[in-house]
Amino acid sequence: MRALTDWLERIDPGTHRRIKGLRLVTAYGIAAAIGALHDVTLGLGDNVSIGTLAAGFALWASVSEARHSRPESSRDLALLCLSATLGALVQALLSPWLVSLGSPAPELVLVSGAFLASYLKRFGVLGAGLGSQVYIGELLAYTMNLNASAWPAIVVAGCIAAVASIVPRLLSGPAERPAELAALSPVGLPGRWHLSAPFIMGVQAAAAALVVVGLNARFHMSESAWAITACTYVVAGSATGTAQRVRRRIIGTLVGVPLGLACLPIAEHAPLLIWTLAAAAMVIYAMALPERYDVACAAFAFTLIVTLAASGEHSVATLSARIWQTLLGGLLGLLAAHLILPLRTEDAPAAPT
Repeated sequence: MRALTDWLERIDPGTHRRIKGLRLVTAYGIAAAIGALHDVTLGLGDNVSIGTLAAGFALWASVSEARHSRPESSRDLALLCLSATLGALVQALLSPWLVSLGSPAPELVLVSGAFLASYLKRFGVLGAGLGSQVYIGELLAYTMNLNASAWPAIVVAGCIAAVASIVPRLLSGPAERPAELAALSPVGLPGRWHLSAPFIMGVQAAAAALVVVGLNARFHMSESAWAITACTYVVAGSATGTAQRVRRRIIGTLVGVPLGLACLPIAEHAPLLIWTLAAAAMVIYAMALPERYDVACAAFAFTLIVTLAASGEHSVATLSARIWQTLLGGLLGLLAAHLILPLRTEDAPAAPT
């Protein structure tokens, strides 16, 4: 126990990141609980899990928020949840029209989110978070198969997420010191051919994501959205930086997914234990960012697998797809970074996810 305490103090002096990790878990739990209330969901339809949607908005808004004062944090969290809501609305409203073009066509909306997740970094930490949240909203709406009729539920989920993420931040107060997260926004990096670095990064991520959409149309891949997510978040401020992020993301995934699969036998019989392990993994995720991207990816991959298992997904083939989809997305992101207007600056971390 003493060795564990010493290790935690070395990587998280002052417990600041552990507090943020607990805030992430709290925001997720509050949103999920409020969204599950009958009085909240009454009249909004039974085909939308408002709690799941709101919890996703609140979790990733809390990850992206990086302010010192409570008023600024509250403002940013509200904007981040609004951004995720808009992303989900765009996906839900366009999906019925795109379905007529073929089954993979709704994924095309995710390409716009992949672009914005990098491009909006030109506006600083908040811009990076807003772009990431647009993609998160689109991704959640896509995976939940939401259509235009779900717009009231999406709006309610966004409101719930704002409340659920702001309340824990108000309670944590000055115990958090997120100054180091300012490095996550590559403002001021030189571009090429009179194009800004964030714009080029956005083009690289979008191009890689578009290739995944094409591959899915041809081969009908399992969980191709995971590959698009890898494309979106491995692109950094230089080709070298992208290579480093790809390596770390793959290493983390190769560790986290098997650990999650090892927990499958107890997922059905001990859901409380599984959700406790998932919460602990998200605390580790918050502690690892931004310096240990590999550890953060391992923690999130583990969380994803065990929460899917606890929610009823027990197919090893489906859950294992996280590995090879990450390999595919990482490889495509790396190729895009080297072939499409390659940036030659020093490594700049991208927004976390």
